[in-house]
Amino acid sequence: MLASDGAETVALPLTDTGSRIEPLRNWYAFTWRQLGGTGASLLAAAARELRERGHRVTLWPVPDEDGSATRLARAFADAGWAVRTEPCDHNHVLPVEGRSFAEYWAARPGQMRTTLKRKAKKVSVEIHDHFDAEAWSAYETIYNESWKPEEGDPALLRKFAEAEGAAGRIRLGIARADGEAVAAQFWTVENGTAYIHKLAHRESAKPLSAGTTLSAALFERVIDVDRVDLVDFGTGNDAYKRDWMEVDRPRYRIDCLDPKQPRAWPALAKRLLARKPSAR
Repeated sequence: MLASDGAETVALPLTDTGSRIEPLRNWYAFTWRQLGGTGASLLAAAARELRERGHRVTLWPVPDEDGSATRLARAFADAGWAVRTEPCDHNHVLPVEGRSFAEYWAARPGQMRTTLKRKAKKVSVEIHDHFDAEAWSAYETIYNESWKPEEGDPALLRKFAEAEGAAGRIRLGIARADGEAVAAQFWTVENGTAYIHKLAHRESAKPLSAGTTLSAALFERVIDVDRVDLVDFGTGNDAYKRDWMEVDRPRYRIDCLDPKQPRAWPALAKRLLARKPSAR
């Protein structure tokens, strides 16, 4: 959906699922937000036009540290939609704030620092800043033998890794014990931010704490060599992320229903019932 006033254009990349309009995004996307302009009148114009395309628009995971969720929710409300905004996910990040890796590491939990000191010599680490087919194959094997859920779209992820490798943005880390690859992580670095896309270790190698050693090596690389300003751990609220990161940014779901369309009424009724206090 596009809206323009001649000087500025806003774009909302969307797809129609039949039951609702939702973000055009892939399984690996960290966030979704409007592209281009952020003017209230343009966003409201796009939102009004969407009422001609469907009865329900649900947007997620939308950030708000840049005001995106607030702007979008207000624009859809101004355009006549009944809007409900609620947190739907977490985004853990590390603002580096000019620190060296040593300074950052000194502030980590004592158990993490002790684990690295005891286990680091048990594995070797390699970090690729270009796409390496053998290393990627090792990553895929480790992932398949890890605790992680089935990969969403492995072919798409590999193409992304190849493209990032060609651009020099990939940071593909492999940890080995006795020559065997036991842990792998896929990061990228762009515009002062290091993005952690994937990490996994073989369950059989868990006692080695190879994941901790590999993470520490990658943090050191992006902080001391790439000189990033921010490390972004993507979505999810896994407990271990809080040990590595320092800021938890919410991600929001913005659910918009058109009260003038009968197809929206059942969902609107459920909202109203959910708000009513239960009888005592």
